[in-house]
Amino acid sequence: MKSYDVIIAGGAMAGATLALALTRLSTTPLSIAVVESYLAEHQSHPGFDSRSIALSAGTVEILKKFKLWDAIASLATSIHHIHVSDRSHLGMTDIYDHELGVDALGYVVELADIGKLYQTEMIADAHIDLLCPDSVVNVVRKPDEVTVELTSGRSIQSKLLVAADGASSICCQQLGLELEEHDFEQSAVIANIVSSEPHNGRAFERFTENGPVALLPMSDNRLSLVWCLPPEKAEQVMTLSDDAFLKQLQSDFGWRLGELLKVGSRASYPLILRYRQKNVSHRFAIVGNAAQTLHPIAGQGFNLGIRDVASLAEEIVNASSAQDVGCYNVLNRYMRRRESDRNSTISLTSQLVHTFSNDLLTMRVGRNLALVAMDNFPVLKTPLLRRTLGIVAR
Repeated sequence: MKSYDVIIAGGAMAGATLALALTRLSTTPLSIAVVESYLAEHQSHPGFDSRSIALSAGTVEILKKFKLWDAIASLATSIHHIHVSDRSHLGMTDIYDHELGVDALGYVVELADIGKLYQTEMIADAHIDLLCPDSVVNVVRKPDEVTVELTSGRSIQSKLLVAADGASSICCQQLGLELEEHDFEQSAVIANIVSSEPHNGRAFERFTENGPVALLPMSDNRLSLVWCLPPEKAEQVMTLSDDAFLKQLQSDFGWRLGELLKVGSRASYPLILRYRQKNVSHRFAIVGNAAQTLHPIAGQGFNLGIRDVASLAEEIVNASSAQDVGCYNVLNRYMRRRESDRNSTISLTSQLVHTFSNDLLTMRVGRNLALVAMDNFPVLKTPLLRRTLGIVAR
């Protein structure tokens, strides 16, 4: 039975970032196994599908520290301006990168591109064994080690098992870690859009009576759409012809990008807050969507997950030369570091959903006053901007 310092279940964004961060931060080589079910080039890979994600400025700084950003930068589209508005009401605000003294407010990358890059990097790393395709079927923990049984029939051991295997984490289920859920009673419709006017690095978040509509700038003047709707409405727009779909989207979004001309293949998924109160257990830690899956409003979920990865990687590397990387002290430090950021981001995201997806008169008035105040008094933007940009303590 082969032994490793760390086994990571899941090799999508969170798991792959953690594996590569550990090998690049550590001066004492760590042996790492990454157990992943899907090859990145396979179109059905759920972690590297057709979606795009926005990397915050804070996340980019983390990736630079891990020596990962240079490879990713060529695949990324910069966000220089974010426009936030409330449909049919006066409230709106604009955020510009030059006002904040940053090169970009964030960067948009396509998950499929990052998946291929990350798997190539892991295969080339002598300290990482990428066990793919394979998956975890059983976890057995002892005082000083953890044994993981795989679908291939082999078993591997380590001092620490990290679950990065998504919201329905098999590892967490194996260990009986409770998953709490809150249904936002919305579904996200995602697709790529082409408009008649160039996006020029602009991102848009528009709040409607049905829920938020986000358009993020991509390469080739495309835009990544996340359209949040009540489930029955989402089902209805998924059945529309391309022309009818674009017409309905135009009505909700408006004309700030001119006419919406083309839409690519569409997908839809329910929006449910899922999180585990505990992100550690005996010789076990959780990162990314396995720890918490958020509503896409304000683009916080992935960036929160990368902060999980960064804090855990630092604690493991700091301990690797002097103590057991899976011991209680290491995991307890990780848990304490992540508690405030996790709770604050989950709370903020949920509050934004309920505030901006509610068409009650008092809510409409309140959020429009808030947007107007933010636009006229920049100091009011600062707390929200720092979290949106990922500039938070971890």
